[in-house]
Amino acid sequence: MAGEAAATSPGERWQRLYEASRLRDADFETMSGIPLDPVYGPPEEARPGVYPYTRGPYASMYRSKLWTMRLFAGFGTAEDTNVRFKEILRSGGDGLSTAFDLPTLMGRDSDDPDSLGEVGRCGVAVDTLADVEDLFAGIDLAAVTTSMTINSPAAVLLAMYLAAAEKSGTPRAALGGTIQNDILKEYQAQKEYVFPPRPSMRVVTDMIRFCTAEMPKWHTISVSGYHIREAGSTAAQELAFTLANGFAYVEAAMAVGLGVDEFSPRLSFFFNAHLDFFEEIAKYRAARRLWARWMKERYGARSERSMQLRFHTQTAGCSLTAQQPEVNIVRTALEALAGVLGGTQSLHTNSMDEVLALPTEKAARIALRTQQVIAHEIGVTHVADPLGGSYFVEALTDEMERRAEEIFSHLDELGEGSILEGVYAGIEEGWFQAEIAEAAYSYEQKISQGRRIVVGVNGYLEGNEERRPEILQIGPEVEELQLKRLGDVKGRRSAEEVDASLAEIRRAAGEPSENLMPSILQAVSAYATVGEIMSAMAEVFGRWQETPSI
Repeated sequence: MAGEAAATSPGERWQRLYEASRLRDADFETMSGIPLDPVYGPPEEARPGVYPYTRGPYASMYRSKLWTMRLFAGFGTAEDTNVRFKEILRSGGDGLSTAFDLPTLMGRDSDDPDSLGEVGRCGVAVDTLADVEDLFAGIDLAAVTTSMTINSPAAVLLAMYLAAAEKSGTPRAALGGTIQNDILKEYQAQKEYVFPPRPSMRVVTDMIRFCTAEMPKWHTISVSGYHIREAGSTAAQELAFTLANGFAYVEAAMAVGLGVDEFSPRLSFFFNAHLDFFEEIAKYRAARRLWARWMKERYGARSERSMQLRFHTQTAGCSLTAQQPEVNIVRTALEALAGVLGGTQSLHTNSMDEVLALPTEKAARIALRTQQVIAHEIGVTHVADPLGGSYFVEALTDEMERRAEEIFSHLDELGEGSILEGVYAGIEEGWFQAEIAEAAYSYEQKISQGRRIVVGVNGYLEGNEERRPEILQIGPEVEELQLKRLGDVKGRRSAEEVDASLAEIRRAAGEPSENLMPSILQAVSAYATVGEIMSAMAEVFGRWQETPSI
């Protein structure tokens, strides 16, 4: 690749890649019939699909394939969510995105005393393999990609998904999708951690090694800036912290003996789409350029796939308002458009009522239709990077890159030449947490002082008195049903097999060079619970307690 790139210009390289692309059956023209080129700009300048990928990871972008349209779904029991999954697929969604309830996210079972009142409320309750079997019943897992938003217990949920797929006849090598598995941002922003950072990273690298060998279509980490932004960071902080975490995972995987081009093509990213339209687009463009350069120059990547940053986008939950919730449809549409103009590979649009409760079926359908209007009605998919070359967008892209590099330099210094060690230090010293808190405070001050207008909150209040829409209610009967389901599974399984599998996890956890995934697979196949498996590892790894930074 390097020799070929040196012998040809970016324009020539792009031309060959574009001509080799399989295009969608569509008319690439305006509504007036004006034919459109696939990309605009001087031919000697960088093109999509050509290093450093500022203008997009693929030469033909949406002319070949639209982004994957995902809707985040999960509530109540596995059977409840299975019905919603099938509705999403019937409505034209082509990927599943799974939300888990708080007990599952925290590695606790539904019958844990700390789970009381939270079972099935903010996502689907999953305790054992039986729940995952019900969750995906009647869905061809070889035909859809599945995203699972889970972090500390990610290895357990991946093992359950894999075991359920194989029991239904889908081999692990055929499974496509992503598990979030981004534990570093949990310490920085979302706080759904169990173990301390270093043993948590051991679990992550075990998953990377396992999936590299066994699941070639699976993305092992979705490095997530979304939750960093939802916690209150600026766009520049979201960009820099997310990529720094990505570099940390690269260093951790290389430290256990993996070659950079073995695993990094299966790293993906997850960004927020907030309200500052042009800043968001510049953020995505800068992210691709930064990742490509660092992967090539710092980590020695040679594969194009290693250097091509690919990402999922979700519109900003923190931008939604309880006041005049229908206005959230407008916010979401503009945020989604920024994601598309920035070149996202996958997109989730929030529903208008998510600030009030889990989305209703009607609100979720409107959110999906929003993506479909952008994809099919307004012409933005015909041309790659249509804002490329704009003085404003190019200047913002450069400034985003400059601010990110400042943060990388700080972390490199903290880690004495290692971004991984710098990220550990930043977490342990509370630096990330303090930076995010300061940015969040500054943003709220601007709203309180009226320097930033939020429709329905501190301006244009007419309509706030209207009755709120009907919302999805999760009653106490969901928890009662889930506890009964869990009790039934525990009554049917072999206690002897469960105990033996948990003992094997404790043994493997105490051997740093041994991969934990086979023992976790053995445990989930014996119908050990999420909480039992996490507790077995915690006996060896310990549990993390954060020291407040401010």
